[in-house]
Amino acid sequence: MKPEVQRPLTPPIRFPEPPPILEALATGELVDCRPAPVGSNATFFAVVSHGARWRCPVVYKPRRGEAPLWDFPEGTLYRREYTSYLLSEAVGWGFVPPTVVRDGPYGIGAVQVYVASDPTANYFTLRRRYREEMVKLCAFDVIANNADRKAGHCLLGTDGRLWAIDHGITFHSEPKLRTVIWDFAGERLPRPVVEDLQHLRDELGRPGGLAEQLADLLTESEVEAFVRRLEALLAAGVFPLPGPWRSVPWPLV
Repeated sequence: MKPEVQRPLTPPIRFPEPPPILEALATGELVDCRPAPVGSNATFFAVVSHGARWRCPVVYKPRRGEAPLWDFPEGTLYRREYTSYLLSEAVGWGFVPPTVVRDGPYGIGAVQVYVASDPTANYFTLRRRYREEMVKLCAFDVIANNADRKAGHCLLGTDGRLWAIDHGITFHSEPKLRTVIWDFAGERLPRPVVEDLQHLRDELGRPGGLAEQLADLLTESEVEAFVRRLEALLAAGVFPLPGPWRSVPWPLV
């Protein structure tokens, strides 16, 4: 019987680790900018390239392309896109695609991961199947004071996840909630939502927490109004009813 031949061990093939997504978005090269076909503000489809192997499709919204609004400070919409991402992460719901503020070919703006999604899906087609997620998104819009939650801002990603986009007109200090998500008006907040909001409130003031981050992006009155909305929603324990102002966006989709 021949002795078994001992073969050298073949080391496993190791591919480069992908960079942390926020680092890559912030420091990668922003290329292939193409104007988006619709939108009241200048929006571009682009690609962030980081190293030789990593490329990510993104949406780039530069400050200089923002259309002036009578009720929002000029040149602040890109910050509100980023602030909404920070809130989504702080509360642990992860609706908003990874977003950074950075410079680009048309100046500073928000750069957000592009979500490949089902073009036929929107809030009205998804609300029954994704009811639990929609309840959380409803609470998110209340505390963010979202003035433009259209049905088409709810995406069904090809990954099967619910995503929420277009948060440029949020976090105003005055009540401006305009949304298609009124299905839960007057209903009690589910316990898991309450617990998540309580955790958010408890973590607001920690060093480096959301309150400090918001202070660099919003005015003092806007940060204070956000905290009041959070406290008021927790104290009420129910979703608000439509306000006396126009409470739905136009168009709805």
